[in-house]
This record gives sequence, structure tokens and C-alpha cells, in this order.
Amino acid sequence: MGRAFEYRKARKLKRWGNMARTFTKLGKEIEIAVKAGGPDPAGNSHLRLLIQNARAENMPKENVERAIKRATSKDTSDYKEMVYEGYAPFGIAMVIETATDNPTRTVANVRSYFNKAGGSLGTTGSLSFLFDHKCIFKINLPEGMDAEELELELIDFGVDEMYTDDEGKVMIYGPFEAYGKIQAYLEEHNIEILSGEFARLPTDTKEVTEEQRASIEKLIEKFEDDDDVVNVFHNMKETEEEE
Repeated sequence: MGRAFEYRKARKLKRWGNMARTFTKLGKEIEIAVKAGGPDPAGNSHLRLLIQNARAENMPKENVERAIKRATSKDTSDYKEMVYEGYAPFGIAMVIETATDNPTRTVANVRSYFNKAGGSLGTTGSLSFLFDHKCIFKINLPEGMDAEELELELIDFGVDEMYTDDEGKVMIYGPFEAYGKIQAYLEEHNIEILSGEFARLPTDTKEVTEEQRASIEKLIEKFEDDDDVVNVFHNMKETEEEE
């Protein structure tokens, strides 16, 4: 499932076509992290990792600093992380992660997108069993370090997938709950973390026709065009998985 997720992520970024959407998403995540753990990266591990993610996406340093400053300003609205679950057409399950300063607006928009596409918004937790909540790290393996030995060490934290991507970087997949422990282990052993994120990977995927796929992808694009939406996860089988 890990490689399929990376494919979907790359396709999403290509569809966005510019970095503005990525910067907006990262800015919201940074603000939420600062509100939760303070503005000092040294004492806020999540913020520290988000700043690294921003570097990986070539987000200007000034943008990062502005996001941190906004989060510490009393005049700034608080962003709330809201998760919505529902069915797209043809029985495809979806989980929509948002960061919003107006949940009433956001849930109305999400419900509207589902309804207009012939789907339906479900209740919180109704579809969570169809997805595994994962943390994902991309690292540079230090020279001389054996990847298999590292994987054996990380198994203690629940890591269940580790592989080298097309760029020679090592991808690590573990349970959502182990995020902090895995990050701490990597930092303590001077392993460079290039990026870190969370994802909801489907436990199983559902095949659709090309016509159905086009309809569902149109709905996905509708969600991703909404500024409140951070991530869209689904259990539609990707064409690459069929090869």
C-alpha cells in the first residue's frame, strides 16, 4: 500500500500544478502545531518536522516564519482539524481531512460535494475501520548504516513497511500512534529526516470502471480545490496497482 500512496500523492501534487496550494496546507499545519506545542522548534517535535517538510517543498523561510507569527498572534482565528467520512459514488469510501477556522462552512461544503456527486456524508468513525492510520517518514540512510538492521530496530515501534524509493531515499511506514517514538529514535541516531506526514491507507481497494474512475476523480478534485481541505483518502484501486 505504501508505494500506491506515494503514487497518489505525486499525482495530487501534479494536479495542483503550483506550490501555492502546498504552501497553504503547510502553513495551516504549522499554525496548528504552534498552537498545540509552542513556537520553539527545539521543544516542539511536530513543528520541527513540519519545518523540515517545508524545506523539502522549497517553501520560503519567510512563509514559515509568518505562519509561526500568525499562530502566536491573539488576533488570528484558530484552525481546527476536522475529519469527515462518506461514500462517493459506486461505494468508494472517502476520508476528508480539513483544517478550518469555520467548521460550519466546511461541513456544509463537504456535504454539498458528496450530494452533488451522488454520494453521501457519513457519521464520524463510520468508515475508519476501512483505513489504517499511518505515519510516514522519508529519510537519508547514513553511509555505512545497514537498512535491514535499522528496520529490525524500528519493528519494535510497529514499523511494518520500509523500502527505498526511486530517488534512493528510504520510506518508513508505522502506526499513527508511534509517530513521536519513531521521530525521536531517528533524531537520536542522527538519521536525517527529509519529511514526515500522516496518511490513511485503505485496508483493501475496490475496482471501478474507467467511467466510474473519471466520476470519482472529479469529486476528489472538487474536494482538493477547497481551501479548507488538507487531504483526501479513498479506497479506489489505482490503475498502477493493477499492473
